[in-house]
Amino acid sequence: MSILFIIIGAVLVLWGADRLTDGATGMAQRMGIPQIVIGLTVVAMGTSMPEFFVSLMSAIKGTSDIAVGNVLGSNSFNTLAIVGITAMVAPMSISHNTVRKDMPFCVAASLALLLMCLDGEVSRWDAVILFIGFLAFIAYTLYLARKGVAQEVEVVKLENMSYWKAGGLMLLGLLCLVLGSHLFVDGATQVARSLGVPDAVIGLTIVALGTSLPELATSVVAARKGQSAIAIGNVIGSNVFNILMILGITGVVLPMDIQGITRLDFAVLLGSITLLWFFCYTKYKVEKWEGALLTAAYVAYVAWLVYKVI
Repeated sequence: MSILFIIIGAVLVLWGADRLTDGATGMAQRMGIPQIVIGLTVVAMGTSMPEFFVSLMSAIKGTSDIAVGNVLGSNSFNTLAIVGITAMVAPMSISHNTVRKDMPFCVAASLALLLMCLDGEVSRWDAVILFIGFLAFIAYTLYLARKGVAQEVEVVKLENMSYWKAGGLMLLGLLCLVLGSHLFVDGATQVARSLGVPDAVIGLTIVALGTSLPELATSVVAARKGQSAIAIGNVIGSNVFNILMILGITGVVLPMDIQGITRLDFAVLLGSITLLWFFCYTKYKVEKWEGALLTAAYVAYVAWLVYKVI
């Protein structure tokens, strides 16, 4: 039954990602909003909902390592595996605004989380600071959109979709993403625990991969359709949301003790986004070979986690 949940969840996530991408792009064109802004806000927030629900429920159930490990693992997976795989499918062009303004915000959020966790917990005050940072990020992104600073990398012409159709596709896609990720995580977690895998490793790998399936599916589908602005915006936006919104709200509801998360896990979190920022800053593009390098780094990290368990 657990394996069946995994398969059904994966199918729902892939199908939902396609609907969400079409709806978000149609809404962006209808409202005259740059694709990068849609990726950084609507799509990123929607695809981060699985992480939010999993982390919140994990903290409430007393498994803080899964809650925090889910966020760290998801962000590392987003930056290394999702960008890596997506770039190997189709090289990703990045706008100057994303590289110079959005990515530094993501690096700063990762560094802030590292410093807050040095004492072994995410206190309620830490969480309040994170959530204030989330509100600042949203306000800043909308401000840039109003000022016309956010630039699109490319213009993609699609059918003239109505507001109702675009909104319906986005809602349907989000529902499938959340339900599919929930089934996937439940099935994968049951299988992992039956094998005696620790909570921290489950959060960093199985749960992180499951809750990041929406980001992976959405980014790959968007890139294949020539909408790399949505693809990279989805990854950067999701990383910021995961740290600032998810841990911010979760920590306010219930402060979290961190036991099984190591300094290596935080180093991978911060190092991965810094490496991606470097790749993007050089030519405002992530080439196929760079995508392969990012993917290989994630495989090596997961291999180390599995080795520790064995």
